[in-house]
Amino acid sequence: MSNHQLVFCLFLATLPVQAWAQSNDTDTPKNLIKVNLLSPVVRTASFFYERVLNEKSSLQLGIYYTGASFSGTLFRGVGITPEYRFYLSESKQSPAGFFVAPFLRYQNLNLSDKEDTNVSATYSSFGGGVCVGNQWLFKDQVSIELFGGPSFNATSFNGKNGATRDDFFLANFGYFSFRFGITLGFAFGN
Repeated sequence: MSNHQLVFCLFLATLPVQAWAQSNDTDTPKNLIKVNLLSPVVRTASFFYERVLNEKSSLQLGIYYTGASFSGTLFRGVGITPEYRFYLSESKQSPAGFFVAPFLRYQNLNLSDKEDTNVSATYSSFGGGVCVGNQWLFKDQVSIELFGGPSFNATSFNGKNGATRDDFFLANFGYFSFRFGITLGFAFGN
């Protein structure tokens, strides 16, 4: 089983079985599936699953796959981002309104030079941060979200065939990074 398949299976395993079950205790949807609309700009597919825990909090799991290219460096790999959301709006309940979300992030990427196929490496990072944002729900079915915030990461680099960090463009993948996005989603399940 490849790393990509393993991460995808882990993602599926975290989806609660009751996500598809219906109950009549409230009209607010408890589950959201979302896509980051900015991801295709950098040749990445980024998806999220959010599960409401109560009126003021939720859990979200994000997963992405990238085939991005920056300044001659090709990045291929996956990332996973679990987060806990605190919704702070007085007049709204989760999953709508302003939120603060501490998160963790793991990334595992294969790097290669677009011009020299012998220059390659693996790069991984693990870290965390906090983002703030706002999520709007329309007719309790469609969500739009804007979020952003800093993250701090511990990184690991393993060059192959004598490759060093200097052989790759890693400006966006360092000890400090900024996570942001605009998502469009579908809400379901009470």
